[in-house]
Amino acid sequence: MAEVIVVRNQEEAGEIYGRAVADLIKAKPDAVLGLATGSSPLAAYQALAKIVKDESIDVSKVRGFALDEYIGLPLTHPQSYHATIHRTVVEPLGLNPANVHVPGDVLNGAPLEDGDKIKAAGPAYDAAIEAAGGIDVQILGIGTDGHVGFNEPGSSIASGTRIKTLVEQTRIDNARFFDNDINQVPTHCITQGIGTILKARHLVLLAFGEGKAEAIAETVEGGVSAFCPASALQLHPHATIIVDEAAASRLRHKDYYKYAYSHKPAWQGI
Repeated sequence: MAEVIVVRNQEEAGEIYGRAVADLIKAKPDAVLGLATGSSPLAAYQALAKIVKDESIDVSKVRGFALDEYIGLPLTHPQSYHATIHRTVVEPLGLNPANVHVPGDVLNGAPLEDGDKIKAAGPAYDAAIEAAGGIDVQILGIGTDGHVGFNEPGSSIASGTRIKTLVEQTRIDNARFFDNDINQVPTHCITQGIGTILKARHLVLLAFGEGKAEAIAETVEGGVSAFCPASALQLHPHATIIVDEAAASRLRHKDYYKYAYSHKPAWQGI
């Protein structure tokens, strides 16, 4: 079972993630981080950046691989995940940009019609992660329907990095980043698959707010199902789910999770 940590707010969640990753980098200077976009990881990145600065941690050899990217957006587009990762992670942490990769980098904005390049991008990305020694810590957010990355309900639990068609609701939700114009939101993406995500040595999923409560309950206490892709975390030997009270509100065993964490030896970390 995944470890569930119930926190007061996003800042506390960020501090837990930041401390764990900072300690990892100290022990392994060329650590490989799995990176996600969206609002959930922001406090975690900010906390890690502060620790890196305060403790003068050398991050010059740290490597990173992002979860996903839109198809058809130039890398320079402000809403591309290439640009977002550099804005929210690379620059605040002071990482070497050459060491941080996004699935769409090899495409460089190639259109959907460029079939040969697009078909080869997924396997090439998985091969690059493997060549780097695999991901040490993968940070994840979760959608209200249980999706992680762009793995929407129905995605294969064994899937690798591949091209996906965005569901209409996702495009509607993301239109706010594109001047509220859904026509500017790409229809396709490239995303790490559930199978790729499960290969990371440590998974850390963050969720906040009542809107995520049902998805978290299905992820932690429901059956493992492709219709709640995040439920695949139950199959992972080292998964940590950090949620606030609102996101934890539908967990039947919330009190036990709190009790277990409060009695956990400090040396175990997360």
